[in-house]
Amino acid sequence: MKHPDRPTMLWDGDCGFCGRWIRRWKKLTGEAVAYHPYQEVVHEFPQLTAEQCSQAVQLVMPDGRVLSAAHAVLQGLACGGRAGWLLACYRRSRVFRAVAEAGYRFVAANRSWQPG
Repeated sequence: MKHPDRPTMLWDGDCGFCGRWIRRWKKLTGEAVAYHPYQEVVHEFPQLTAEQCSQAVQLVMPDGRVLSAAHAVLQGLACGGRAGWLLACYRRSRVFRAVAEAGYRFVAANRSWQPG
């Protein structure tokens, strides 16, 4: 299991919509989070499969934990000093967590028609 030195977000490098959001998040998080297209680095993370990465962003934490989808996005932003209150809501509220994950799944399933 690979343990990166900082939180590392793996995303779909073939998706223009995903790339647009990653560029935004990079601006918000600076050097606090590393971002890599999964197609280039998934082989370095034996705890993940390409299939998992193709379905949702994956955030590999320095302690080896892997977060996925909305949880990964919110944790990544919080690592960069952003949206910590949203991560707190995600952790504390089952309703918020369910809505965030459902929203993520909807966007992910329909990203081919999203601008990007």
